[in-house]
Amino acid sequence: MPLRRSIPVLLALVSAFALSACEDDPTSPSTVFPSADTYSADVPLAWGELSLTLTKETPGFTPPVASRAFGYLGLALYEALVPGMPGYQSLAGRVNRLDPLSEAEFGDGYHWPTVANSALATMARYLYPNATPDNLVAIDHLEEQFAGAFASTVDGDVFTRSVTRGRTTADAIFIYSLTDKGHEGYLRNFPGDYVPPVGPGLWVPTPQMSGNPPLPALQPYWGQCRPFALPTFGNPNLACDPGPPPAFSTEPGSAFHDEAMEVFEAAVNATQEQKEIAFFWADDPGVTPTPPGHTMALLFQLSEAEGEDLAFLAEAFAKTGMAVCDAFIACWHSKFEYNLLRPITYIQEHIDPDWNVIVNTPPFPEYTSGHSVQSGAGFSVLSDLFGESYAFTDHTHDDLGFTPRSFDSFDAAAEEAAISRLYGGIHFRSAIDLGVEQGRCVGEAILALPFRRPAS
Repeated sequence: MPLRRSIPVLLALVSAFALSACEDDPTSPSTVFPSADTYSADVPLAWGELSLTLTKETPGFTPPVASRAFGYLGLALYEALVPGMPGYQSLAGRVNRLDPLSEAEFGDGYHWPTVANSALATMARYLYPNATPDNLVAIDHLEEQFAGAFASTVDGDVFTRSVTRGRTTADAIFIYSLTDKGHEGYLRNFPGDYVPPVGPGLWVPTPQMSGNPPLPALQPYWGQCRPFALPTFGNPNLACDPGPPPAFSTEPGSAFHDEAMEVFEAAVNATQEQKEIAFFWADDPGVTPTPPGHTMALLFQLSEAEGEDLAFLAEAFAKTGMAVCDAFIACWHSKFEYNLLRPITYIQEHIDPDWNVIVNTPPFPEYTSGHSVQSGAGFSVLSDLFGESYAFTDHTHDDLGFTPRSFDSFDAAAEEAAISRLYGGIHFRSAIDLGVEQGRCVGEAILALPFRRPAS
């Protein structure tokens, strides 16, 4: 069953879950306080669902901006809960420039679902301050629904301490986020001071299928943002370098011309299934929660289906969110390092002036493919979490009327997400194939972070 629910339905479910989850909580000083893995993941699942809605409906949440929000939501959740996750350790000093956070003072313990609720509510307000009025109310309402249910069953001191723990951790993570060069990116998707380089084979703004004028470059400085796990601050591409694309050429038979012909023929001869694949993975901002939101939606769907616990989802949210965030930083560094023109520009100038794309060409350079990099990164993490041969059905776009798509593995899903951009006329083959490799390199960097304490 897909996770996607309307906000009213989501809120209606909260009280029933919260009350039942607290009935047997041992919160008196005389009992051993339970760890996070003894609770269900319903709190972060509800907040994850709301984050998808916020991403889709908040102005300015383009894919890079969205990926950043998922990264910090996941990190805040993990850091808030890690004292209640035996065998795990804080990522302070382990992700780039994150200083140690305040130590947890247990007293009579924490109620970890309350900690999670408080942390995610606080981060949502920080990361989506320009959300619609209805969605700002939804943030308040979701927090209040969980808090009201928990407060009626959890010891008062434990509840208060848990709320404070969540908020102070979120405060610290938000302060950390202010220095990454991506803060308030939703306000400057198209900075006016960027002047793209000019020359043969270089990117130029592309026509829109709507007939509107071409848009300028989206987030041209995003590749300078601080990543979480890639080891080179300010220049992550050195860590996961895809290398240059094929040399630009207009000569028939050249590697570059051959790649252009492949895109040309793929769009002209696209089968109905290939068109469906192109549209399923398009993940346009404002209509969907964007490509990184698609990856996060899969995490939430599968975690719910598997009945995963709170500790699992704290780790998984952090890993997957940081993976898609670092993927967009690495990808955008490559895009504006090479500034390669889009297929539509090349094909209309050198092959067929009447050729057109199946899905809209986004307003930034071609190489590497953002869909490919973020899918390679995010799906590598999901494969590590659920298994390399984990079969699943993707229900992300059920609400849009798309037929769910099924896969035998996350690698297969990543490959389809990547090749969808060839079917749509968006990317050359090298941007797709090397983009997936670049993304998997990013995923490996995230998976190498020492979430677990070293064995003693």
